[in-house]
Amino acid sequence: MSTQRTHYVTTTDGVTIGGTVHGHGPPLVFLQGSIGDGDLDWHPVVEHMADRFTCHLPSMRGRGLSSEHPDLSFGRIVDDFLTYVHSLGEPAGLVGWSAPFALGAAGKSDAVEAVAVFEPGMISQADEREQAMIGGVIGRTAELASEGKLEDAARAFAVFPFTDDEIARMEGIGYLEAAAPYVPNLLAHFQSLKERGDPLADPAFFRAVSPPVLVLLGSDTKRLFTAGAQAVTDRVPDARLREVPGAGHAGPLTHPEVLAEAFTEFFSSVRQPA
Repeated sequence: MSTQRTHYVTTTDGVTIGGTVHGHGPPLVFLQGSIGDGDLDWHPVVEHMADRFTCHLPSMRGRGLSSEHPDLSFGRIVDDFLTYVHSLGEPAGLVGWSAPFALGAAGKSDAVEAVAVFEPGMISQADEREQAMIGGVIGRTAELASEGKLEDAARAFAVFPFTDDEIARMEGIGYLEAAAPYVPNLLAHFQSLKERGDPLADPAFFRAVSPPVLVLLGSDTKRLFTAGAQAVTDRVPDARLREVPGAGHAGPLTHPEVLAEAFTEFFSSVRQPA
């Protein structure tokens, strides 16, 4: 029998944030990356964890079960996810992929008891070559989106975080096709980051994160994510780094069982009495 259900909250500006819910046990809230939505990004991992945890998969505004709104700034999205966490009525663990929403939420609420992040992205860690590449990728993505070629645009953007082999695997499972309708939201979010700056560039961002943090890093990922993972580990007061052999930035899709094992071990240890 399926244990899937749904959970909805309303934000202070009237947006509905919805997520699918799987399993039973202590609550974990899985926060999506930049491209997809809660279910696209995390369902392969959650399949291996729903026997131990209640796994919530909320989506950003304008994606999945959540309603649209033009404000896609980093702070607004973090507040949306915190509204979801607070509605659970008990402390929860947060899991994040790439976009640092989980770290931002942990720095603003004592309802977050621990955080596990896979390859947190830090644009401020990009070198000159990477900055030029990212700018070119976003420009090409926007060009294709303006022509209505959203699936091509999603693939064009994927060149930034993923390898060719990972992109081929993502196309094989239909990930990029499913994420294509979200390209306009993706571009709007990156435009906001460009205007307001990388929130992780501020040292105070990390000092505010007091819960224990597990940072997972694929051994075969791109330099930018290695730099970001090391920076988070160095700057968050209670953080540890763990490598995932053979994984790149698409680890939640390509290595879901390995990630599920690491998350289960971490969150189970956090909940153990001292």
